[in-house]
Amino acid sequence: MEARKILLVEDDPNFGAILKDYLIINDFDVTLAKNGMEGFEKFKKDIYDLCILDVMMPYKDGYTLARKIREKNQEVPIIFLTAKTLKEDVLKGYKVGADDYLNKPFDSEVLLMKIKAIIQRKASEVKPDNTKFEFEIGKFHLNSKLRFLSFQNEEPIKLSPKECELLKMLALHENDLMPRELALTKIWRDDNYFTSRSMDVYIAKLRKYLKKDENVEILNIHGEGFRLVVNNK
Repeated sequence: MEARKILLVEDDPNFGAILKDYLIINDFDVTLAKNGMEGFEKFKKDIYDLCILDVMMPYKDGYTLARKIREKNQEVPIIFLTAKTLKEDVLKGYKVGADDYLNKPFDSEVLLMKIKAIIQRKASEVKPDNTKFEFEIGKFHLNSKLRFLSFQNEEPIKLSPKECELLKMLALHENDLMPRELALTKIWRDDNYFTSRSMDVYIAKLRKYLKKDENVEILNIHGEGFRLVVNNK
């Protein structure tokens, strides 16, 4: 089996080299970057199975780097290494999309166990919603790979990434409840007042697109979420 690729971003050269060697000994293919900027350049040039980011770094701290990575890739696991133990910092890490957190100094075996557990979990996650990308929604056709929404023989509309993700999630829950918090955590990666208002704006945009078919509507289920109702089924 091919070695799993890890991007390690650590500004302490000695610690970075030791950790890299330790992971290589344990059969991982490791790329080391010494700051956030270099880390992002390396991330763009390759496909990684996991990222390990130090939080306190020059040119781009770990949080900023994690945000940039999440813009490019929603799935790749991220582990933060930090000397900070403040609850706010830990929460900030999870909010930007971290999968796990380790406080320095840490036992390298614990890190190894976490890496293996996360990679195994990601591999075993069934992602039916990622394999299906074409949906019939009444008289509409959605191709979520191309982000095209077509209505009968009309020219397709190109949806924005968030519009497309949201409509795809609604289509996967067709005639069923799509919980508000599910969409917020999966698409906006945070469930708060501002992301909730943002989602309402996107729901309004989708309703505008879908009004061409009177048999299709997005219902607001108060306090719970939304339901994409298709009446001709």
